[in-house]
Amino acid sequence: MLTSIRPGEQKFGEKVSYLNPEDDLEEQLLASEAKYVLLGLSEDIGVQGNHGIPGTRYAWEVAIKAILNVQHNSMIKASKVLVLGHLDFTKAYAQLEGHSGDAFVAQCRKLTEAIDKDVTDIIRKIVASGKKPIVIGGGHNNAYGILKGTSLATGSKINALNIDAHTDLRKRESRHSGNGFSWALSEGFLNKYFIFGLHENYTSKKLFAKMSKEPRIAFNTFEELFVRKDKGVDFEVNESISFVKGGKFGIEVDMDAIAYMPSSARTPSGLSLEMVRHMVFQASRSKNAAYLHICEAAPDIQNPKEMALTGKAMAYLISDFIRK
Repeated sequence: MLTSIRPGEQKFGEKVSYLNPEDDLEEQLLASEAKYVLLGLSEDIGVQGNHGIPGTRYAWEVAIKAILNVQHNSMIKASKVLVLGHLDFTKAYAQLEGHSGDAFVAQCRKLTEAIDKDVTDIIRKIVASGKKPIVIGGGHNNAYGILKGTSLATGSKINALNIDAHTDLRKRESRHSGNGFSWALSEGFLNKYFIFGLHENYTSKKLFAKMSKEPRIAFNTFEELFVRKDKGVDFEVNESISFVKGGKFGIEVDMDAIAYMPSSARTPSGLSLEMVRHMVFQASRSKNAAYLHICEAAPDIQNPKEMALTGKAMAYLISDFIRK
């Protein structure tokens, strides 16, 4: 039992709805009156395919425990949420056994393609039922499947607001956590793309030049906002949302954008959690906000305090997305 029951209180886990695994998924999605569907992706295969630090497979585990134990009240209505559960990639991990070095990375990239298909299929079903997915866990490779599934369900290209220290626009030589948006753009699932808080230290001159020539891509940098202070933060928040809200758009939160957050690329210099919470809340107010994707959180499973802290951070972001 993940929900801690207390007399005189109503926890989130007591009021959300759940699916019956024995019944048809699509029929239950259509029948549910919930507005949001909570889905976990327990994998870090895409991250390792990008030579990243593993651990994102544990994000769902800590997030679901944290969100089920927040209070159900007039501002955060748990009755609007359906808990779908998580995709289990145990069989995929079995296929990594015996691999090392370059062969291990190559196998991770191959398996990421299979993960793409699973993510695309489940997101398509959720969106086709008229609901908004809230996707937790895994690497940023899953942005591709989420964008594709949403695009297929709506019959239109999807915009994306990505709160991230990195562009994830690496070359499309194969599939991994660094090129989800590259593939989504090239295959016509992603239309307008805004990166908020990009770190100049980790973005190449060539990539800056490429983005400047692409009208579908816009960005601001962390240094513009908080080091040189060339731009007003409130203005830039509104500009980033305005860039994408003309069509259906996804809100992407890479946890490595947040200072000191346990993630696959932890940073001592980044956005505050309060800043990201504000952005998620503001963007969710738009009628065209189609989903929330929180990825790259990688808590140390040997550190209970870090696990709890990371889960609580994600629970805040989830509640801000549905907050009244």
